[in-house]
Parts: sequence; C-alpha cells; structure tokens
Amino acid sequence: MIPLKDDNPVDRTPVVTYALIATNVAAFVWQLGVGIDVSALRGGAIPYEILTFSDIELPAIAPPPLTIFTSMFLHGGFVHIASNLLFLWIFGNNVEDALGRRRFLVFYLATGVAAALAQTVAAAASGDALVPMVGASGAIAGVLAAYMTLFPHARVLALIIIVIFVRVTPVPAALFIGLWFFLQVFAVVFGGEPGVAFVAHIGGFVAGWLLVRILGRRPAWRARRVSW
Repeated sequence: MIPLKDDNPVDRTPVVTYALIATNVAAFVWQLGVGIDVSALRGGAIPYEILTFSDIELPAIAPPPLTIFTSMFLHGGFVHIASNLLFLWIFGNNVEDALGRRRFLVFYLATGVAAALAQTVAAAASGDALVPMVGASGAIAGVLAAYMTLFPHARVLALIIIVIFVRVTPVPAALFIGLWFFLQVFAVVFGGEPGVAFVAHIGGFVAGWLLVRILGRRPAWRARRVSW
C-alpha cells in the first residue's frame, strides 16, 4: 500500500516538517555530488564506529557516534528518499500539529537515534557491523507510531497494488500503519529485502509509541477531521 493523503487538517503550518523535508532534499543533492556510496561512508551510521567511537573508513562528516544524526538525512537512492519523504509529508504535519514544533523536533530526532541504536545492536550481533546505515526511515517509523496513537480513526487514502489488482481506497490509519509495522516484524523474522534496516524501523516505531505518551500534546491542540 502506498499512502496518497489523509483526512486530517492542521491548525498551524507544519514548519518543522517542511524544514526536515528540505534538509533531506538538500542532503541528497550533496550525496549526488560526492557519490551515494562515498556519502554513506562519510555520513552514515556505521555500527562498528558507533560502538568504538572511531572512524574506520573515510573521514566522517561528524565524529562517531554523532554520525547517527547525519545518517538520518542521507539516503540510498531516489526511491529511498521519495518513499520516506512521502510518508513524512502525509503523517508528519499532523504529529507536529499535535505535539507542537519543539516537541516534534525532539521527538523526531530521539526516535531516529533509538532506531539507529536498535539497528546497531542487531548489526553487531549478526556480524554486519561495518555496513553503514542511512535514511530517515527510523525517525519516520516513530512518526507513524505517534500518528496511529493520536489519530487511530483517521483515514488514509492508499494506493493498493496486488499483482495486477490496482485500487485507490480509504483505509483506517490504525489498519494502514498496523499492517506496515507487521510487515517490518515479518521481514525481521522471516527475512526481508537485503540492505533494508528493518530492525531500525521497529526500534523507531516502539520508541515513537512510548515517547508520544511522555511528551504529550501541546496545550492548545485539538483534533479535527474532515471526510472526502
């Protein structure tokens, strides 16, 4: 399923969401200039470097483990960044509206860190500690968890593709995001697409589910919803 839009209006302009999207795009332009592989080695979160606080490849943009933060804004290709920013565009604005701009920024970065640490542990345990991690997926997984918690009855207009069956239909947010999370767990247990940090997705989601309850909503926020 590919999300196209949701039925949640916002009270305020999602400045932080727009800024995060712009930063990811700017970082990707830089990646195209230096090369995707080189940028991953310089700005990606390499589990071994995070655990040892030392560079093993090219000089990093920031000293490990601060590469956890730079890795959140780098991607492995056009499809990777396009899918991540689509999810952030659709779901991030409402979570930002509910939490408030400062809380949302803290939330986004914190869930991204939790995702990277979860993947670091998993990579070290599996012997893949030298493979760099890049992408906003972990932080966006946290955003999805917050959205499902705050707006379980919202609807997401989704493009459903099953072999030759194609349909656009509204789907309850809880079902859409719940299915997404189930697929991440399924991929970890039974094996998923190589090179995808599924453990990071799960770590970011769990962190988001917990953190949204700790941070709480901004005082003036109230939920609104419209139907198509």
